Amino acid sequence: MEHFLQSITISFLALFPLVNPVGAIPLFCTLTSNGTNEYRKKMAFKTAINVVIILVLFLFLGKLLLDFFGISLPVLKIAGGLIVAHTAWEMVTSKSKLTTAETSELNNKEDISFTPMAMPMLSGPGSIGIVIGLTSAKSTSILSYYLGFSAGIILLGLVVYLILLISLKLFKFMGTTGIGVLSRIMGFFILAIAVEIIYEGIKGLDF
Repeated sequence: MEHFLQSITISFLALFPLVNPVGAIPLFCTLTSNGTNEYRKKMAFKTAINVVIILVLFLFLGKLLLDFFGISLPVLKIAGGLIVAHTAWEMVTSKSKLTTAETSELNNKEDISFTPMAMPMLSGPGSIGIVIGLTSAKSTSILSYYLGFSAGIILLGLVVYLILLISLKLFKFMGTTGIGVLSRIMGFFILAIAVEIIYEGIKGLDF
Protein backbone atom coordinates (compact mmCIF):
# COMPACT_ATOMS: atom_id res chain seq x y z
CA MET A 1 0.00 0.00 0.00
CA GLU A 2 2.89 2.36 0.80
CA HIS A 3 4.43 1.84 -2.67
CA PHE A 4 1.01 2.33 -4.27
CA LEU A 5 0.31 5.66 -2.54
CA GLN A 6 3.87 6.84 -3.10
CA SER A 7 3.62 6.08 -6.82
CA ILE A 8 0.37 8.04 -7.14
CA THR A 9 2.02 11.10 -5.61
CA ILE A 10 5.22 10.78 -7.65
CA SER A 11 3.47 10.35 -11.00
CA PHE A 12 0.93 13.13 -10.41
CA LEU A 13 3.48 15.69 -9.19
CA ALA A 14 5.96 14.80 -11.95
CA LEU A 15 3.40 15.01 -14.76
CA PHE A 16 1.10 17.85 -13.72
CA PRO A 17 3.52 20.72 -14.52
CA LEU A 18 4.38 19.16 -17.90
CA VAL A 19 0.79 18.41 -18.88
CA ASN A 20 -0.08 21.93 -17.67
CA PRO A 21 -3.87 21.93 -18.22
CA VAL A 22 -4.08 25.58 -17.15
CA GLY A 23 -1.81 26.57 -20.04
CA ALA A 24 -4.13 24.74 -22.44
CA ILE A 25 -7.17 26.82 -21.45
CA PRO A 26 -6.78 29.58 -24.11
CA LEU A 27 -6.48 27.05 -26.95
CA PHE A 28 -9.39 24.95 -25.68
CA CYS A 29 -11.62 28.04 -25.30
CA THR A 30 -10.70 29.24 -28.77
CA LEU A 31 -11.33 25.89 -30.45
CA THR A 32 -14.68 25.40 -28.69
CA SER A 33 -15.86 29.04 -28.84
CA ASN A 34 -18.51 28.30 -31.47
CA GLY A 35 -19.77 25.14 -29.78
CA THR A 36 -22.50 24.50 -27.24
CA ASN A 37 -21.95 23.70 -23.58
CA GLU A 38 -22.57 20.04 -24.37
CA TYR A 39 -19.91 20.15 -27.07
CA ARG A 40 -17.38 21.68 -24.65
CA LYS A 41 -18.19 19.06 -22.03
CA LYS A 42 -17.78 16.28 -24.61
CA MET A 43 -14.43 17.64 -25.84
CA ALA A 44 -13.18 18.10 -22.26
CA PHE A 45 -14.10 14.52 -21.36
CA LYS A 46 -12.63 13.00 -24.54
CA THR A 47 -9.46 15.06 -24.16
CA ALA A 48 -8.95 13.81 -20.60
CA ILE A 49 -9.58 10.20 -21.68
CA ASN A 50 -7.09 10.51 -24.55
CA VAL A 51 -4.44 11.95 -22.21
CA VAL A 52 -4.89 9.01 -19.82
CA ILE A 53 -4.77 6.45 -22.65
CA ILE A 54 -1.60 7.92 -24.17
CA LEU A 55 0.28 8.12 -20.87
CA VAL A 56 -0.85 4.72 -19.57
CA LEU A 57 0.09 3.14 -22.90
CA PHE A 58 3.63 4.45 -22.64
CA LEU A 59 3.66 3.53 -18.96
CA PHE A 60 3.35 -0.16 -19.80
CA LEU A 61 5.23 -0.14 -23.12
CA GLY A 62 8.05 2.19 -22.07
CA LYS A 63 10.41 -0.48 -20.73
CA LEU A 64 9.85 -2.64 -23.80
CA LEU A 65 10.63 0.30 -26.08
CA LEU A 66 13.86 1.04 -24.24
CA ASP A 67 14.95 -2.60 -24.43
CA PHE A 68 13.97 -2.82 -28.11
CA PHE A 69 16.00 0.24 -29.10
CA GLY A 70 18.80 -0.53 -26.65
CA ILE A 71 18.49 2.79 -24.80
CA SER A 72 19.78 3.04 -21.23
CA LEU A 73 17.93 4.90 -18.47
CA PRO A 74 20.62 7.64 -18.07
CA VAL A 75 20.48 8.37 -21.80
CA LEU A 76 16.68 8.52 -21.65
CA LYS A 77 16.88 10.95 -18.72
CA ILE A 78 19.19 13.25 -20.66
CA ALA A 79 17.03 13.11 -23.80
CA GLY A 80 13.85 13.55 -21.76
CA GLY A 81 15.41 16.43 -19.84
CA LEU A 82 16.27 18.21 -23.09
CA ILE A 83 12.69 17.79 -24.34
CA VAL A 84 11.30 19.02 -21.02
CA ALA A 85 13.68 22.00 -21.19
CA HIS A 86 12.43 22.80 -24.69
CA THR A 87 8.82 22.60 -23.48
CA ALA A 88 9.64 24.86 -20.52
CA TRP A 89 11.36 27.37 -22.79
CA GLU A 90 8.27 27.52 -25.01
CA MET A 91 6.19 28.24 -21.91
CA VAL A 92 8.55 30.96 -20.68
CA THR A 93 8.67 32.65 -24.10
CA SER A 94 4.92 32.05 -24.75
CA LYS A 95 5.71 30.17 -27.96
CA SER A 96 2.90 27.97 -29.30
CA LYS A 97 3.36 24.19 -29.27
CA LEU A 98 1.52 23.99 -32.57
CA THR A 99 3.05 24.57 -35.99
CA THR A 100 1.51 26.96 -38.51
CA ALA A 101 0.24 24.02 -40.56
CA GLU A 102 -1.39 22.44 -37.49
CA THR A 103 -3.03 25.71 -36.53
CA SER A 104 -4.40 26.15 -40.05
CA GLU A 105 -5.81 22.61 -40.08
CA LEU A 106 -7.84 23.30 -36.93
CA ASN A 107 -10.19 25.64 -38.78
CA ASN A 108 -12.13 22.69 -40.24
CA LYS A 109 -11.65 20.26 -37.36
CA GLU A 110 -14.68 19.27 -35.27
CA ASP A 111 -13.12 16.77 -32.84
CA ILE A 112 -10.13 18.47 -31.24
CA SER A 113 -9.85 16.03 -28.31
CA PHE A 114 -6.97 13.91 -29.62
CA THR A 115 -5.17 16.45 -31.76
CA PRO A 116 -4.24 19.07 -30.87
CA MET A 117 -5.51 18.93 -27.25
CA ALA A 118 -4.29 15.53 -26.01
CA MET A 119 -1.37 15.38 -28.44
CA PRO A 120 0.78 17.46 -28.52
CA MET A 121 -0.75 20.12 -26.22
CA LEU A 122 -1.16 18.07 -23.02
CA SER A 123 0.54 14.69 -23.35
CA GLY A 124 3.51 15.70 -25.46
CA PRO A 125 7.04 14.27 -25.75
CA GLY A 126 8.07 15.72 -22.37
CA SER A 127 5.37 13.98 -20.33
CA ILE A 128 5.79 10.76 -22.34
CA GLY A 129 9.51 10.80 -21.64
CA ILE A 130 8.86 11.24 -17.91
CA VAL A 131 6.40 8.32 -17.90
CA ILE A 132 8.91 6.05 -19.61
CA GLY A 133 11.56 7.17 -17.13
CA LEU A 134 9.29 6.27 -14.20
CA THR A 135 8.75 2.74 -15.46
CA SER A 136 12.44 2.22 -16.16
CA ALA A 137 13.54 2.55 -12.54
CA LYS A 138 14.52 -0.78 -10.99
CA SER A 139 11.91 -0.51 -8.25
CA THR A 140 9.06 -0.32 -10.77
CA SER A 141 9.20 -4.07 -11.32
CA ILE A 142 6.80 -4.24 -8.35
CA LEU A 143 3.18 -4.38 -9.50
CA SER A 144 2.06 -1.86 -6.88
CA TYR A 145 4.26 0.79 -8.52
CA TYR A 146 2.62 0.27 -11.91
CA LEU A 147 -0.83 0.38 -10.36
CA GLY A 148 0.11 3.52 -8.43
CA PHE A 149 1.50 5.25 -11.52
CA SER A 150 -1.68 4.31 -13.42
CA ALA A 151 -3.84 5.70 -10.62
CA GLY A 152 -1.77 8.91 -10.61
CA ILE A 153 -2.32 9.31 -14.36
CA ILE A 154 -6.06 8.70 -13.97
CA LEU A 155 -6.13 11.32 -11.20
CA LEU A 156 -4.30 13.70 -13.52
CA GLY A 157 -6.88 12.97 -16.25
CA LEU A 158 -9.66 13.86 -13.81
CA VAL A 159 -7.97 17.18 -13.00
CA VAL A 160 -7.54 17.88 -16.74
CA TYR A 161 -11.25 17.21 -17.28
CA LEU A 162 -12.33 19.48 -14.41
CA ILE A 163 -10.05 22.34 -15.50
CA LEU A 164 -11.20 22.14 -19.14
CA LEU A 165 -14.80 21.89 -17.96
CA ILE A 166 -14.56 25.26 -16.19
CA SER A 167 -12.03 26.67 -18.67
CA LEU A 168 -14.37 29.36 -19.97
CA LYS A 169 -15.00 30.72 -16.45
CA LEU A 170 -11.27 30.52 -15.62
CA PHE A 171 -10.39 32.28 -18.86
CA LYS A 172 -12.83 35.12 -18.12
CA PHE A 173 -11.56 35.38 -14.54
CA MET A 174 -7.81 35.21 -15.19
CA GLY A 175 -7.74 36.62 -18.69
CA THR A 176 -5.07 35.99 -21.31
CA THR A 177 -2.49 37.94 -19.31
CA GLY A 178 -3.13 36.05 -16.07
CA ILE A 179 -2.90 32.65 -17.74
CA GLY A 180 0.22 33.75 -19.62
CA VAL A 181 1.94 34.87 -16.41
CA LEU A 182 1.02 31.62 -14.66
CA SER A 183 2.35 29.58 -17.60
CA ARG A 184 5.64 31.49 -17.55
CA ILE A 185 6.04 30.89 -13.81
CA MET A 186 5.35 27.16 -14.26
CA GLY A 187 7.72 27.13 -17.23
CA PHE A 188 10.54 28.46 -15.04
CA PHE A 189 10.08 25.69 -12.47
CA ILE A 190 9.77 23.07 -15.22
CA LEU A 191 13.07 24.32 -16.66
CA ALA A 192 14.65 23.74 -13.24
CA ILE A 193 13.17 20.20 -13.22
CA ALA A 194 14.65 19.62 -16.69
CA VAL A 195 18.12 20.62 -15.50
CA GLU A 196 17.78 18.21 -12.56
CA ILE A 197 16.74 15.36 -14.90
CA ILE A 198 19.70 16.01 -17.21
CA TYR A 199 22.06 16.18 -14.22
CA GLU A 200 20.80 12.85 -12.87
CA GLY A 201 21.20 11.32 -16.34
CA ILE A 202 24.78 12.50 -16.66
CA LYS A 203 25.61 11.12 -13.19
CA GLY A 204 24.27 7.73 -14.23
CA LEU A 205 26.43 7.43 -17.34
CA ASP A 206 29.36 4.99 -17.30
CA PHE A 207 32.43 6.97 -18.31
